[in-house]
Amino acid sequence: MFDDLYRGKRVLITGHTGFKGSWLSAWLLSLGAEVAGFALPPAYENSHFELLGLARRMHHVVGDLRDDDAIGRAMAEARPDIVFHLAAQALVRPAYADPKGTFDTNVGGAVNLLEAVRRTDSVQTLVFITSDKCYRNVDWEWGYRETDTLGGRDPYSASKGCAELVFDAYWNSFLKGHIRAATTRAGNVIGGGDWATDRLIPDCIRSLRRGETIVIRSRDATRPWQHVLEPLGAYLLLGARLMRQDGDAFCRNWNFGPGHGANRTVETVVRKVIALWGDGEMAVHHDPNAPHEDHWLQLNTDRANQYLHWEPVWGYEESITETVRWYREWNAGAEVPGLSQTQIAAYEATWTRLGRP
Repeated sequence: MFDDLYRGKRVLITGHTGFKGSWLSAWLLSLGAEVAGFALPPAYENSHFELLGLARRMHHVVGDLRDDDAIGRAMAEARPDIVFHLAAQALVRPAYADPKGTFDTNVGGAVNLLEAVRRTDSVQTLVFITSDKCYRNVDWEWGYRETDTLGGRDPYSASKGCAELVFDAYWNSFLKGHIRAATTRAGNVIGGGDWATDRLIPDCIRSLRRGETIVIRSRDATRPWQHVLEPLGAYLLLGARLMRQDGDAFCRNWNFGPGHGANRTVETVVRKVIALWGDGEMAVHHDPNAPHEDHWLQLNTDRANQYLHWEPVWGYEESITETVRWYREWNAGAEVPGLSQTQIAAYEATWTRLGRP
C-alpha cells in the first residue's frame, strides 16, 4: 500500500503512546518504516502501546511536548524523513478542568514541534494532525469545509483552532519551499485499545467488563463515528502523496471524516455495543451543570475525495463491529499484536478490494 513509499523511511511520531499514535506506529512498522516516537508515558492501564510491546519494536522516547529542548533533542537524534504530529491533550471535558495545560500542550507544544522541524534538515515531510473541532461550530446541518472559519467555544476546540493558525504562520514564514507539509482534521474515532476516560466506547467497555450499567449523559447527541484506521489510512495516504514528485500540490488543509451514513446518536451507539457484546444495560443521567459540548459536528470531505481519491473504507456497521470484536477477543485472552495486526490487514484488504489509491 501507499506505493511502498514508507519502506526504509525514518518516521517520527509524536504522541505514539496514545490511542491513535499506537495504531499508527504498528501500521508503519508493518509497512517497513524505521519508527521513532516522542510522547508522555501511556496514560491508562492496558494501554494499546504497552499491549503491542511497541517500546521494544521502535525507538521510544518519553518526553513532554511542552519541553522545547526535549523535542528538539528527539528530532535531532531520530533525523526523520517524515513527521506525523499527533501529540495533544485530546479530550474536551478535561480541558475545562485544566485549560492552561491544554493550551500549553496543544498550542505551545505545536510551536515547539514546528521549531524542531525547521531546525532539522533531514525532515522532508510533515503531516500535522489537529481535529474537526478546530472549526467554529455554529450547529449547521452541512459539513464544514477546509476554508470555513476556525475557532472554538471551549478550551479544547479553541486550542485546536490556534494550532492550525500556528502551523499556517510557520508554513508561510519558514517551511514553505523547504519541506512538504499539510494539516489534517478528523473527528470522533473508535477502535480497540482506547481506554480514555469520558469517551463513549471505553466507558461502555469498562462498564460491561464490570457487569455495571452503562451511564450516558446526552442520549441524543449525534456524532459521525469512524474506525481509527480510517483517518490513519488517510494520514498515510497524504504522507505518501506529499513524498511524491508532485507533492507540492498536496500542501493544503484536509478533512478526513465518515459519510453522513455514519451519523448516530449516543444512545444508538450504546445499544449497538450492548448487542455486539452480548449483554448489558444502559441508563441516562443528565447533569444540568455539565460543561458545554457541541451537539452536532460534520466534516465535508469533498477535497479529499476529489484530489486524494480518498473515501472511507469501513462504514458505521463495520467500524462498530470491528471495535467491539477487538475488545471481546482481548477480553477473552487474545494476544494484542496479532489481534491488531489482523484488523490492519483486514482494513488493507478492503482498501485494495475497493480500489483505493
